[in-house]
Amino acid sequence: MRRSVVEQHEKVGALPAFHRLTWEGAGWLSRLWWVPILALAMALRFYHLTSAAIWGDEGSSLLLSEYALADLWFHAAHDVHPPLYFLLLRGWIEVFGDSIGSIRSLSAIPGVAVVGLGIWLTRQLSTRRAAVLAGILLALLPTAVRYSQEVRMYSLLGVWLLGATLALVYWVRQPERARYLAVYVLLMSAGFYTHYFTALCVLVHWAYLGLQAPAQRLITRPAWWAANIAIVLVYLPWLPNLLDLVQHVEQLKVGGDIGWEEPVNLLSLPSMVWQFLLQDDGLGLWPPLFWLFPLLLAVVVVLEAWRNRAARLPALFCLLPLLLVYGVSFISPVFIERYLTVYALGLPIVLALAIDRLPSRLSWLGLALFALFVGVELLGLKNNFEVDEHDQFNVPVEFVNRNYQEGDRIVLSDMMWYLSYVYYDQTDAQLQLYTPPKPDGTATRPNAYGFGTLVDQDGGRIYLDRLSALPAQTRRVWLISSNEALDEFAPLPNGWRELSRQDGGGARARLFVLCNAPAPQPEGCR
Repeated sequence: MRRSVVEQHEKVGALPAFHRLTWEGAGWLSRLWWVPILALAMALRFYHLTSAAIWGDEGSSLLLSEYALADLWFHAAHDVHPPLYFLLLRGWIEVFGDSIGSIRSLSAIPGVAVVGLGIWLTRQLSTRRAAVLAGILLALLPTAVRYSQEVRMYSLLGVWLLGATLALVYWVRQPERARYLAVYVLLMSAGFYTHYFTALCVLVHWAYLGLQAPAQRLITRPAWWAANIAIVLVYLPWLPNLLDLVQHVEQLKVGGDIGWEEPVNLLSLPSMVWQFLLQDDGLGLWPPLFWLFPLLLAVVVVLEAWRNRAARLPALFCLLPLLLVYGVSFISPVFIERYLTVYALGLPIVLALAIDRLPSRLSWLGLALFALFVGVELLGLKNNFEVDEHDQFNVPVEFVNRNYQEGDRIVLSDMMWYLSYVYYDQTDAQLQLYTPPKPDGTATRPNAYGFGTLVDQDGGRIYLDRLSALPAQTRRVWLISSNEALDEFAPLPNGWRELSRQDGGGARARLFVLCNAPAPQPEGCR
């Protein structure tokens, strides 16, 4: 019976090269077929891991991880993300240090694990050949590679949600095995404590169970309801913080932590598909290509889900969250790649299932689809890894570090610069954030929510509303701002003379001497 099933899969295989592989009879070596795929995934996720400079969101992760556990819980509650990743990052840094390679490894390693889970999930849904195809496509997926190289929670979220989806598949096959639901509860709870968009995965799983035939419908099983109630109970300690955060949405908008994304339009959906695969919004592409390639992928996913029950779960996993968030974003824009990158993992799995099920006479079509998708992924990886070593934010910070003198003041024009700067700063200066009032007198200081919670306790020392409010004995000031034409510090007080500057990473560090300072005059004024 086992042999006939294998032979049947071989007859409908799409890629001729895979027909010649006798997976089941190759002995113990055949059981290690996934090792080269994971090696590829690891190589891509650790390649250029430290090349890009730490940016604002990564800096916020590092600042949160510096708090003691009780304080971290409090400040994460005022941030826009739950605390689990930051707790793990804190422990990781205590063991492995805070070098860029170390802190980004906490994302790279889960990124490799995600590929392994995707292979495992595909193997449970289909043949080993499909799992190989899915593994290759997942290993190369540019959006997954990118967010496996940032000090953020997105690759870790992929571990929780793909793992929970795999546990669900095992439970659907053997509903009497309560341990699968126990694992599901643990992984989904971890997901909710990592990112709020875990709620979309809940909808995927309920929709999947709801689409089962009435005789197999497990959605009404008491065990399923008990598992979901258990997830809610585990989440209860955090629920008041979530509700409090919802009440302060307007404060988060004022601080720029949410609401900064552009409203969606008709182009946003295909543009997001290009962003996942090409790491570019695709708006500069030839218009027919911009529309046809995402449309082709959508047709493949929908058709495969229609004709193959095994494909319904990964199809729902990639389509339902994408469409829901797109629809919600017409009201409140949250259509952001990094929030959805975990759900993009379903696309390579569905494509692999579709290619694997094509009949032999259409093997050329499967090969063409596989080659096309891999080709786009390789272009996306090329875009991912194009890092200009001279276009790094650490360059101006290191320039300040080298030329800093005791008593210098360092003032930054923007919170995002501040979050990055803290990581690279090696001076003993009290960094200050420039917060000039608006023309109508309205304050621009961050509030206690979002990024503001990271500096709110030091606000009295950090915020600087006017450059003229610097201490009278100040002789030298470093101004860190954008290197664009608009000077965010203009107009400068009288008597300020620029001595040097350094650009990098879109920022500019300028050193000024204050020639109106009390005697003796600082060097550069004489």
